Amino acid sequence: MIYKRFFFALLFLFFACASAFAQRDTVSLNTILTKSVKYSNDYPIEKIYVHFDKPYYAAGDTIWFKVYATVDIHLPSQLSKIAYVDLYNDQDSLTTSLKLPLVNGVAPGMIALPRATFRQGNYRLRAYTNWMMNFDASYLFTKVITIGNAATGDIQTNIKYNTTAGTQPTVSARIQFKDGSGKPYADKKVSWRMESGHEDIGKGKGTTDANGYMTVSLPPTPSITLSGATLFTVLDNDAKSYTSTFSLKSAAPNKDLQFFPEGGQLIAGLEAKIALKAIKADGLGIDVKGTITDNAGQTAGTFTSQHLGMGVFTFIPEAGKTYKAAVTFADGTQGSYDLPKIQTSGIALTVTGNNDENLSIRVATSEAYFKANQNKSFYVIAQSGGFIRYAAMSQIDKQLYLASIPKTKFQSGTIQLTLFGSNGYPISERMVFNMGKDLMNLNMTSDKPQYSRRQPVKLTVSAKNGVTPAEANLSVSVIDERKVPVDEDAETTILTNLLLTSDLKGYIEKPNYYFVHKDEKTAADLDVLMMTQGYRRFSFRDVLAGRAPKIPNMPEEGLVISGTLRNNTGLPIFKGNLRLTMSDRSTAMTTTTNAEGQFRFENVMASDSAEIQISARDNVNSNSLMLMIDPQRTPGATRIVNLPDERLNIDSAMRPYMDNSKKIFNMSRQLNEVVIRSANYTKPAGHLSHPSLTGLPPMADHLIDGSRFKGCTNFVSCLAGMALGMTYVDNFFYVTRNYNAGNKKPVDIYIDGLEADMSFLQTFDANDVESVELFLKDGLSGINQRNGTDGVLVINKKKAPKGQKITLADLQKMIIPGYIAKINARGYANVKEFYSPKYDLTKPQSGSADLRSTIYWNPKVATDKLTGNAVLQFNNADATGPGTYRAVVEGIDKDGNIGRFVYRYKIQ
Repeated sequence: MIYKRFFFALLFLFFACASAFAQRDTVSLNTILTKSVKYSNDYPIEKIYVHFDKPYYAAGDTIWFKVYATVDIHLPSQLSKIAYVDLYNDQDSLTTSLKLPLVNGVAPGMIALPRATFRQGNYRLRAYTNWMMNFDASYLFTKVITIGNAATGDIQTNIKYNTTAGTQPTVSARIQFKDGSGKPYADKKVSWRMESGHEDIGKGKGTTDANGYMTVSLPPTPSITLSGATLFTVLDNDAKSYTSTFSLKSAAPNKDLQFFPEGGQLIAGLEAKIALKAIKADGLGIDVKGTITDNAGQTAGTFTSQHLGMGVFTFIPEAGKTYKAAVTFADGTQGSYDLPKIQTSGIALTVTGNNDENLSIRVATSEAYFKANQNKSFYVIAQSGGFIRYAAMSQIDKQLYLASIPKTKFQSGTIQLTLFGSNGYPISERMVFNMGKDLMNLNMTSDKPQYSRRQPVKLTVSAKNGVTPAEANLSVSVIDERKVPVDEDAETTILTNLLLTSDLKGYIEKPNYYFVHKDEKTAADLDVLMMTQGYRRFSFRDVLAGRAPKIPNMPEEGLVISGTLRNNTGLPIFKGNLRLTMSDRSTAMTTTTNAEGQFRFENVMASDSAEIQISARDNVNSNSLMLMIDPQRTPGATRIVNLPDERLNIDSAMRPYMDNSKKIFNMSRQLNEVVIRSANYTKPAGHLSHPSLTGLPPMADHLIDGSRFKGCTNFVSCLAGMALGMTYVDNFFYVTRNYNAGNKKPVDIYIDGLEADMSFLQTFDANDVESVELFLKDGLSGINQRNGTDGVLVINKKKAPKGQKITLADLQKMIIPGYIAKINARGYANVKEFYSPKYDLTKPQSGSADLRSTIYWNPKVATDKLTGNAVLQFNNADATGPGTYRAVVEGIDKDGNIGRFVYRYKIQ
């Protein structure tokens, strides 16, 4: 039904919107439309956006967030009912993995950041559905989450890399060292070393000056090596030393400059508009200027970047010539780059004269192309959000065609304009952005213009579509801007994500700049961005060639636990009875097996901490039955494209936030009385106690104490986040440096000296862990050569206290019959409610200072369908002086209209 409705709409567009084009010979165009519509209906576009309470965090905090899942034109997704949220550390190890139930396309969530587990660094978060895993991994929602640590606040560092231009550019690092109060560490000895792939590639010593500065001249290093290297410094402060770590990714002197002809190609004799983009090794833009010369040395044009290394210029290429660009970057370095090859014949689509009402398109042909293709057909199709909004056709009977398309035909967001030749295949493409008037109008007001410390606040949120009240699902965050300064241009918002970055290839620097600044320059900068970033969600070549994506993952309706029931001879049991019970629920589920002995429990509402038991007891000869549970699939790590968002100088970049976090940390620390009594020495558990591990190095490369797994509900997820030097990918552990070098041999795993596989580890109870030893090399054991593995991971279980006897009941618990299976399934994450204290200002205030940086967080704001309003109430925190609180509301209504609004109020 959707297909027919959509196709008829396209036919209407085709006959009604051709404008300057004539409608003849519709066979090829109809083929394009029919295949495109079928593709859009068969493979709907699902997107995920995550709204966070604030832009960065500290160890000890909680990340509060809300997931929005949309489909097609931003409608709340009814396709998937489960969302996944993963958090990786800077070593690409998984620290946290959540499964959240989507209700009407939304789900609240939280990630606790215990100080013992989360060290300071740049973490990477991704969010997705099972359906989204069928497509390019770059479609997933990704964001860099910077986490500081106030416990390491005795030293502050700030590093800046400088490149000296020349035949062989040299790189130096100027570092300033300060103590926790901001006083420079003057005249202190500092040793440093560079490491790449766990191998030292340089080292030296120095002394800080009176202002705490020291310059490190980095040894000559290939850019590709420098990009993956790390600089370690150790400052000697009398009896104590401080170690600091710096990524050298942004120190690499290499840069890149690319040229993007409008429409995709340079055609001899046709005036060309060419966009350019210059980036540094860290992926961020760098300003550039240059001169275009032909192969005869004649100047053909000049250019200068206009925004974040991007710019545009025009010139007319000539047949038989080649062109080069001699450029100078903002740091003084120079380079020479080739322009794209000139086509002697062709047809190109360009967009000119953009205004608020229309898209003005221009189709031009070279003289040679016109002569060879006269009277043949060409087609122009415009689509957005996976839907074709405009289609037209004409014949080539002149060299220049002009037409206007009303912008009202398109929703806000990216528009893909494609020119097709007479054979029905795409020739030229242009991306444009439509900043329409279809966004939800959100507003927020407070009951007072100014407040005092701890005073109650009443905020009224209103949502409208035009003048009509909207029934919207929103999330609201209120933060103290004195403690959490925000770079608005760099923010990820529901508008930047759903309308812009989720549709474009590559990294988009400072995406919110294009939404908060509404002027002619911003519009011009946005148009240049659209010329340099390709559309990634809809390839007409794939559609017309019938290249459909493989679909191994179907949309999930809920949590599924499946398996097979067999007898002791291996034969499947048909119509076998299965019963599922959970430790945290009184309800039970039942099902039966099919002819292959397979069973499925669907829509299981299990939490992460729940132990699930599946029993086949209610069958004849149940003692001879065997239950086999299918493992739950876990997507592997994926490359995150927004790594340029990583903060290099976390201490200084987050200084106000870290100062406040340190106050909270100091308030929480207490010295407890310690009573020392004599005790018998118990030999710690370790690999040396097991003959099978003889030959491993006496000392592990890394040791994880079992106490760090306290409260862990998924042992593998917790281990992945703590396993330094190891990477967890596709349900296997790898030695990070070797994996990055292309060695895909997994780590060998032992539990109390016995070899184990990952399927067993998935069911392992974290509370049973005494310690975990990580060996990046297997020493003289021969384990890796014998088993075809790389590295060894040893898990040591807790031992029963000496002299303690095992009761009959404990022994019976240990012996589980074959017809019963106990698993700790990856269930839904438990999400607590954000704590917002209430104060009665008529009574004397007592207790600790209220140092909250997130004042209020509510992921479940619903506006009234009659008025479009919602009222929120909360109390302010303590104030150390005048400042502002920043309230942000984002969300979506039931019709798929999205919106965002920022409101500030004063605090004394």
